[in-house]
Amino acid sequence: MRQLPLPHPGTPDSRSPGRYLWWVARGQLPTVSGGVAFGIIWMVAQSVMPAIIGRAIDQGIADENLDRLWLWALVLLGVGAVQAVAGIFRHRFAVANWLIAAYRTVQVVSRHAVRLGATLPRKVSTGEVVSIGSSDLAHVGNSIEVMGRAAGAVVSFFVVAAILLSSSVTLGLVVLIGVPALLLLLGPLLKPLQKRNMAQREMMGELNTLASDIVGGLRVLRGIGGEEVFHRRYVEESQRVRAAGVQVARLQSVLDALQIFLPGVFVVVVVWLGARFAVQGSITPGELVAFYGYSAFLMIPLRTGTEVANKLIRGLVAGRRICRVLSVEPEVRDVESPRQVSTRGELVDVRSGLRVQPGRLTAVVAEVPEESAAIADRLGRFAEGPALLDGVSLSALDREFVRRAILVSDSAATLFSGNLRDELNVRGTATEEELYAALATASAEDVLETLDNGLDAEVEERGRSFSGGQRQRLVLARALAADPDILVLVEPTSAVDAHTEARIADRLRLHREGRTTVVTTASPLMLDRVDEVALVQDGEVVAVGSHRDLLDDPRYRRVVARGEDE
Repeated sequence: MRQLPLPHPGTPDSRSPGRYLWWVARGQLPTVSGGVAFGIIWMVAQSVMPAIIGRAIDQGIADENLDRLWLWALVLLGVGAVQAVAGIFRHRFAVANWLIAAYRTVQVVSRHAVRLGATLPRKVSTGEVVSIGSSDLAHVGNSIEVMGRAAGAVVSFFVVAAILLSSSVTLGLVVLIGVPALLLLLGPLLKPLQKRNMAQREMMGELNTLASDIVGGLRVLRGIGGEEVFHRRYVEESQRVRAAGVQVARLQSVLDALQIFLPGVFVVVVVWLGARFAVQGSITPGELVAFYGYSAFLMIPLRTGTEVANKLIRGLVAGRRICRVLSVEPEVRDVESPRQVSTRGELVDVRSGLRVQPGRLTAVVAEVPEESAAIADRLGRFAEGPALLDGVSLSALDREFVRRAILVSDSAATLFSGNLRDELNVRGTATEEELYAALATASAEDVLETLDNGLDAEVEERGRSFSGGQRQRLVLARALAADPDILVLVEPTSAVDAHTEARIADRLRLHREGRTTVVTTASPLMLDRVDEVALVQDGEVVAVGSHRDLLDDPRYRRVVARGEDE
């Protein structure tokens, strides 16, 4: 069995849902082959049992031959043992196939999400990604897991047909023609079922996105009294999803009913024909008993066939969503021959004209916060520049080097669930003293004091047990603990009070002394402590200087005066 997660999941074929499922199957060919082999043995062993029982009746009981009866009884016992062992291994391979396919899907989607970086939330909704993790990977796993039983059903069908042909050409032809005909009768239901499944999945993705937005902004909604409005929206959307689910269930119920009814009718026909042939003397009593056994057995390959079709439809619907995510290309691409630069060089945003001198603390002020945030994205190579480091475009550098050298902590940064120590030490290189120093710079010592286990405390999902200001300070501490050569902070003190902000500003300057740091902010308390301030208007730097010098500029004063008044 393979160890999970896989060392490398491979490069998926995302050109179509069918190609993706085929890529998944090829990637686990040994376990799929094992599942198919044991699936065939398991079902073929079951398919020959009625023939063995028939022989025992004809040669042992009818002929009153005890030796032949014992012989066929031992053969039946051996075949039953083979079926039992094959069933155990078939099930093990089925579980392994499901797990490998599901985990592989998780890995390729997660790896692609990391590769997309900041592109992912811009191109793909949260609900769509959540749906992949919550249901789509299970359907991909089901579509691979069912292959073993599918192969067993096909082979056993031909084995049964051959046995019946040897006893009665009529019965053999009825099976050979009747079983495919029954599957064709169910075919017209499969395409509408696929469309309804797809529509429901799309609605579920939208509902998940809406739920994520509501949960994420619950505090804001309560502040403006908007809970009831969004509650109604969620109720309406959930009812749409429910109605779509009912439409899927209606068609699915018809399909499930036909899976029982049509094979039942077919079995009645086979048994009736067998009974007539037995009365006419065309077949022996043992063969008649065997026909009864086959009439029950044929239900298995028939239902397996429709189950395979159903699971493949769901797998293709899931594969379509996965391919949609995998087809998104990052806005920033790697280069084949990256250049080498020094992180002690000047950092330049060409589009705005911002020039960040190495080893200094630089602030970027913009009347429109989105403009300074866009500059931060370009400086971190989360968006196309052009941006230069040491005179070389960031797009010409290895992306891994850029991620290690330049850390951007934006205003949307959040905390993840898990151990606080691991949460703060994301690069795994900080000592405990360095973690405490980062917490002190972020003025987050009081947050640590409220936790029973200190750094070993567990952080809840998205850090929801902390207040907005506490989360922001912990996020700042996490960025400082990473100790990058170049640190870009987007509005790092927007959720803290003035006294805390003043402490952070003083400590940040000392903590980052001698290293390049960029802060986007309009707070006078922070601006008064930086080395240089750049004023941005309409996406371009229009003035550069110290905070006190720029106060003489009415354009600058208009942006920061409100903060001074407060």
